[in-house]
Amino acid sequence: MNYLIRDANILGEQRADVLIRDGVIAQIGTELSAEDATVVEAAGQILLPGLVDTHTHLREPGREDAETVLTGSQAAAKGGYTAVHAMANSTPVADTAGVVEQVYELGRKAGWVDVRPVGAVTVGLAGEQLSEIGAMADSRAAVRMFSDDGICVSDPLLMRRALEYVKAFDGVIAQHAQEPRLTEGAQMNEGETSAELGMPGWPAVAEESIIARDVLLAEHVDARLHVCHVSTAGSVEIIRWAKARGIKVTAEVTPHHLLLTDEKVKTFDPVYKVNPPLRRNEDVLALRAGVADGTIDVIGTDHAPHPSESKDCEWAQAAMGMTGLETALSIVQHTLVETGLLSWADVARITSTVPAQIGRLSDQGRPIAEGEPANLTLVDPEARWIVDPFAMATKGRNSPFAGMELPGAVRATFFHGHPTVLDGELASARSIDA
Repeated sequence: MNYLIRDANILGEQRADVLIRDGVIAQIGTELSAEDATVVEAAGQILLPGLVDTHTHLREPGREDAETVLTGSQAAAKGGYTAVHAMANSTPVADTAGVVEQVYELGRKAGWVDVRPVGAVTVGLAGEQLSEIGAMADSRAAVRMFSDDGICVSDPLLMRRALEYVKAFDGVIAQHAQEPRLTEGAQMNEGETSAELGMPGWPAVAEESIIARDVLLAEHVDARLHVCHVSTAGSVEIIRWAKARGIKVTAEVTPHHLLLTDEKVKTFDPVYKVNPPLRRNEDVLALRAGVADGTIDVIGTDHAPHPSESKDCEWAQAAMGMTGLETALSIVQHTLVETGLLSWADVARITSTVPAQIGRLSDQGRPIAEGEPANLTLVDPEARWIVDPFAMATKGRNSPFAGMELPGAVRATFFHGHPTVLDGELASARSIDA
């Protein structure tokens, strides 16, 4: 079916009609007509390239009680995403060609977004020996990003070997920067709030020391490094220094680290327990500035759904993680656009164009131009909505933004020309054979 998106504001810069035929942007202009096309009225709405997430936990295989590829894909579509990178800490771990191909095929069968598996760096995430990196790269999933996310690759020799290995096929190692010896027993950010609450603290240096080590390793072997969920002002400074030096490093920040601080922990609500932990307000401001000046390249949701029993318990026993796919774009608008730090064109860069480049996704994050794949997102920037975790597509109810009024609402998502979301609601999946 063909679609005519009428009177959209492309990247917040150009009002135009966009005609979609056979999954491709066929024409952009004014007062376009197409008798065989379904019209989507978009006056007052921003048209962005489909969002791409560098950091999603879909839990399947093995933890379908928390999320499945299907439900996570639906949540992604509702959030405006057309592609996600599925992290490797499933059960079994995605450390073989067989497991990444399973996740890839589950994504194709679901048909809501492009699901690109992330392969584990080490066998079983144990940090002892490299996984089947080459086999995963050569598989049908064509894995290009590898990460032990949730666990740091703390052995420097192993990290060096991994960086060297992925150079052969232009892959990237995505590091969860956390020196384990400095965070044993830690429950929250180390600082005034942790001292006040009497909780074991998680020092910023635990993150910063690993980033400093790894950017030097990446420079030494001339390989690509991606830093997951940057959370401290010091980390931003190290990455800024590394980029000035010409090191091949990219970095992401989560929406929750752009807004929330460790003051939230005073509620003792485990919904605010996350890895890395919520930091100080000074860190939040430094992260925003890092996005604004390009030091931090992309927004990665770190969408981490959990079953209720893993969160509805005492803080010390609660699982770490927050959902994020369906609220990410609103948080970006709230913290970066409405504060004047970014334009909507900048938003397209950090949520779509650069994430696709990092993951080497050739048909995602493309310009909104004639002849390009029609992976598109329509957002109403004037809308306001109250976050209700029980109204979301994800299985996870652990949203830290529950009850909060947020700006901006995704009105439509087009995945290769097929509308997965219309009028803010799930429409239908794209046929696997389309």
